Amino acid sequence: MKMKSNFFDKLIVGIVFLLIVVFLIVASYTTYATKKTLVQEKQDNLANEAQLLSQQTISAYILGNMEPDYLQLRLDEFEDALKTKVWYCDEIGRIIAVSYPNNYKKLPNNIQQIDKNINLKDGFTMTGNFYKTFDGTMISVGIPILVDGERKGFMVLHTSLSELDNIQKDILEIMYMPFVVMILAVVLVLIYMAGTILRPISKISATAKEYAKGNFDATTGVNRKDEIGELSDSLEYMAGELSKLDVYRKNFIANISHDFRSPLTSIKGYLLAMIDGTIPPEKYNRYLGVVLNEANRLTKLTEGLLELNDFDTKGPILKMTDFDIVDVIRLTRNTVEVLCDKKNIDFRINCPAENTMVCADRMKIGQVIYNLVDNAIKFSPQNGKIIATVTNKNDKVFVSIKDEGAGISKEKQNKVFDRFYKADVSRGKDKQGTGLGLAITKEIIKAHGENIDLISTEGVGSEFIFSLPLSTKE
Repeated sequence: MKMKSNFFDKLIVGIVFLLIVVFLIVASYTTYATKKTLVQEKQDNLANEAQLLSQQTISAYILGNMEPDYLQLRLDEFEDALKTKVWYCDEIGRIIAVSYPNNYKKLPNNIQQIDKNINLKDGFTMTGNFYKTFDGTMISVGIPILVDGERKGFMVLHTSLSELDNIQKDILEIMYMPFVVMILAVVLVLIYMAGTILRPISKISATAKEYAKGNFDATTGVNRKDEIGELSDSLEYMAGELSKLDVYRKNFIANISHDFRSPLTSIKGYLLAMIDGTIPPEKYNRYLGVVLNEANRLTKLTEGLLELNDFDTKGPILKMTDFDIVDVIRLTRNTVEVLCDKKNIDFRINCPAENTMVCADRMKIGQVIYNLVDNAIKFSPQNGKIIATVTNKNDKVFVSIKDEGAGISKEKQNKVFDRFYKADVSRGKDKQGTGLGLAITKEIIKAHGENIDLISTEGVGSEFIFSLPLSTKE
């Protein structure tokens, strides 16, 4: 698969470019420093050689112990041995002898004819063609000749810089080769990293695009135990959660459409029947009561949705107080007394707990107990029984609401807290619930940092148990 230009490509190019720039800077500086060092060293060597030649040869000539021919021979030998040209001048700059004089087209009689500023007393060093005397670049060193402490002449040595260039080239090759090898090694490492990092990242990127299209079944195919593997696992986990969210969204839309459509259809049907005369005026009160019940159902459904939306966005706002949980259960029993009487349900409170004071939001816990009791009443048969039990364990209070209804199958028990879920088996003939009561109940208990569980057996009944923290006040 052809890869598009990406961050890692730019990183590789950037690192290689940086290495090349560093290499060029180092190469330039090393070339300059090496050449400067070699020239300085050569100048020092020429000065030493001039001193030695002056002491061993020129001084003998000046003292009359050497013939001119022999002097010429010695100068020629010096140039052959050291690749260095020799100019011997007297104390006022007149050129007396040079090595291989035939190699020069024309020489001045006095060295100061070349440049009158040449210092014959202290000497000089310079690099160049020596005032256009030579075709190439030369290192020239001039020193005075001393005999018994007196200046008796002047000597200039010239050596070509080409020899130093060859030495410099050899030194630089030795220095640069490891650097070139290092660059190649870095490039190879980067190429390897591109294969081991870029390829799985590309797979992750391609999988993310599949998730963006809604294909949450796609997998990255990356099985690693490093940060990339963690990224892959996190992405797949996110896809799983998004898949659940997508299923929930579809179910939400389907359920809410159904739950809103049913009462609206009933309201519309009865009102149209009244308008077209299908329902006679003497039966208006009866059917208006049905319309009012359906409107109340819509109101209850809307309030439940708004409450759950608040839970999702900012969570339930709790007003924590200390209260007796048994008092809340008794108040709930009084509230549902009429509903229990209609089905002749025996609602009992069992309290073996020694301490029933809890620290929680009294209003919301009252809502929890009402939802559970209301649920139990709907599920209970005629002449059934509901038992609310309060127990202690460690620093917790446990509240149980148990009924003798039809019970819920195991495969449906983990769905009862889902929004809009209605198990027909457990609902009996009552179809007026919104499917939000238990979802709201779970969110409230969860906001308290506690748990709610369901124990149910088909044909026996269901029991909801939740916990609350004991009050710390005595």
